[in-house]
Amino acid sequence: MMQVRRATFGVWKNAFSFLGYMLTMLFAANVMAVNASTEETSLSGQQRGEYLVRVGNCLGCHTAKGGQPFAGGYRLSTSYGTFVTPNITPDKETGIGLWSEEDFWKAMHEGKSRDGRLLYPAFPYTDYTKVTREDASLIFAYLQSIPAVSQVNPSHEIRFPYNYRPLLYIWRTLFFKQGVYEPDQSRSAEWNRGAYLVQGLGHCNACHIARNVLGASQDETMAGGQIMGSNWYAPSLTSRREAGGMDWTIEEIVALLSSGVSRRAMMSGPMATVVRQSLQYLSQDDARAMAIYLKSLPESNNVQPEVNYPPMPDNVRRYLAQGEKIYVKYCQDCHGISGQGAPGIYPALADNRSVIMVIPTNVIRTVLNGGYPPTTRANSRPYGMPPFQQVIRDEEVAQVVSFIRNAWGNHGSLVSAVDVGQSRE
Repeated sequence: MMQVRRATFGVWKNAFSFLGYMLTMLFAANVMAVNASTEETSLSGQQRGEYLVRVGNCLGCHTAKGGQPFAGGYRLSTSYGTFVTPNITPDKETGIGLWSEEDFWKAMHEGKSRDGRLLYPAFPYTDYTKVTREDASLIFAYLQSIPAVSQVNPSHEIRFPYNYRPLLYIWRTLFFKQGVYEPDQSRSAEWNRGAYLVQGLGHCNACHIARNVLGASQDETMAGGQIMGSNWYAPSLTSRREAGGMDWTIEEIVALLSSGVSRRAMMSGPMATVVRQSLQYLSQDDARAMAIYLKSLPESNNVQPEVNYPPMPDNVRRYLAQGEKIYVKYCQDCHGISGQGAPGIYPALADNRSVIMVIPTNVIRTVLNGGYPPTTRANSRPYGMPPFQQVIRDEEVAQVVSFIRNAWGNHGSLVSAVDVGQSRE
């Protein structure tokens, strides 16, 4: 009888040991879901930190135009005033040379400066809070290794009442959710890695989201919004009518993220800068993980049904005819008689989502300022479009944009000279 009990105890002991092992493995899988890819883990600690800094595009905000890298001074103009980015080089007087790893973690995770002051959410700690402690430590270690730059930057120029810093306590209570990214156990490790990069270090929500009057995101669906400090519109990533990837292949999304061009689209404007400074350096594993996550985003429910458009009134036809003349003179040689473009060189304008978006700001600004895809390792000599704001008047810009938005099967609203004027800086 004793032998039977011992045998039974042994069976249960083995069962619990196996259960413990499985729980341990499940936890490990949970952690690895957001941890570094195989390519990244092969790098040294400093190289990993540099990689993460590039993924987060820290250089983009913490470097003034023509200034020293990471020395700050970049001016971010918003409806609340102008924010000036700080020096994050290891200079002990003007940078973060006296900061500890804990100080840096509090800034990333809690949105607090070294002295405990609450940071303005122009620094996207609302996204960075999802970054793991390990990644934050690697980023800090890299920033401490770069050359120190002594540079005193001017203070923020924030309008009343937004310059009353105690109001940040109320703002944070209402809109800030602190916490490291928690993997979705129903999803793959690859999907979770992509979600971690998009939602956290990549801080895509900083641009691709609508904001309320207090500057807080209205939702977490990346449904598009005006880019803070820029007269550009960041298109929705959940609408196939804008920049959603639901009907794209993973390879097409990876190509666009990594090189700035793909068979179906081309990055321009602020997003081209992000690709040049940041996304082109993604490892193949991370680019694929981000593509998998972006493709999986649920489609927004604001998809408009097919519309039977009535015949155009004569005055609209005449307006578009003027735009067609301008198109033939300045645009047709590159974009084609039917708006078909040239694959990999000049983007097609027919059935081009960026051309027919409800908000026409981006296409207007492209005509005014030119269209330049990023120079990347995979696209080292990109073709670009020159600016036309010195060649044609605002009224003519409106006419040609209106024509492009309504030719070759495109259907978009008409654009006026007033719209063009408002789309300038």
